Amino acid sequence: MNLLLWGTDINASLFPVLEQIKSLGFDGVEVPIFNLNSQDWYIWRDKLDELELERLAVAINGPDANPLSSSADMRNHALENNKKAIDCAEIIGAKYVSGPFHSALGVFTGKPATKEEWQFGINHIRTLADYAAKKDITLGVEYLNRFESYLFTCTDEMLTFVEEVNHPYCKIMFDTFHANIEEKNINEAIAKCGNHLIHVQLSENDRSTLGKGHIDFENILKTLKAMNYQGMLSIEAFSTKLAAANIWRKMFDSEYQLMSDSIAYLKKLDF
Repeated sequence: MNLLLWGTDINASLFPVLEQIKSLGFDGVEVPIFNLNSQDWYIWRDKLDELELERLAVAINGPDANPLSSSADMRNHALENNKKAIDCAEIIGAKYVSGPFHSALGVFTGKPATKEEWQFGINHIRTLADYAAKKDITLGVEYLNRFESYLFTCTDEMLTFVEEVNHPYCKIMFDTFHANIEEKNINEAIAKCGNHLIHVQLSENDRSTLGKGHIDFENILKTLKAMNYQGMLSIEAFSTKLAAANIWRKMFDSEYQLMSDSIAYLKKLDF
């Protein structure tokens, strides 16, 4: 379960939520690493260990830390921030850090990415992968839809990017919400990812309860099964608590209801 359902303030007040997540039958959580103070994450490691929950870290860049900036200082700042996120991920015991940290969320130039920006992104991720490798942490690069990012916005472009990075610690994370907007065929897009794929976020077309929208999760799971996918599947749903998601109306009764109904729905599918 992705903890961004409760917003970006990830602190010990969410420990009862972790207990709910465990009680509902989840095996793990996605932990957003937006707080880069490493000392705050030791209690998280202890709590996750206590509950025997697997964990995967999620990182992003804000507008003040853009790896594609023409400013070398800002690019270096973004790199240092992402390294700190990896340090925090190491503390909680995460083996993967996923997200769109190749660029800055919601930052646009009004034009497609230039060759220079593409190279800035490649250099950023390649250097970050070198750093992550020293900690045995693998990066899961994610593409976002056209309204949230612009360096690459579909599976084919993401594959080209990752293959150009060409690093054993740089892989792919796939999000069905973005794919629902950008792909002609979600199942074909997933299959293209092949051995690059290390993590999948299952997200409904409106970011709400799985099975209540129009994404065909049954066939997505069949595609993953045919690929012999062995990675984690997570539920990513958002609410008005996450400002960056631009959600303006309530679409579920409670976080508990969303989790309970979503996992029950998935368990009914043949996977």
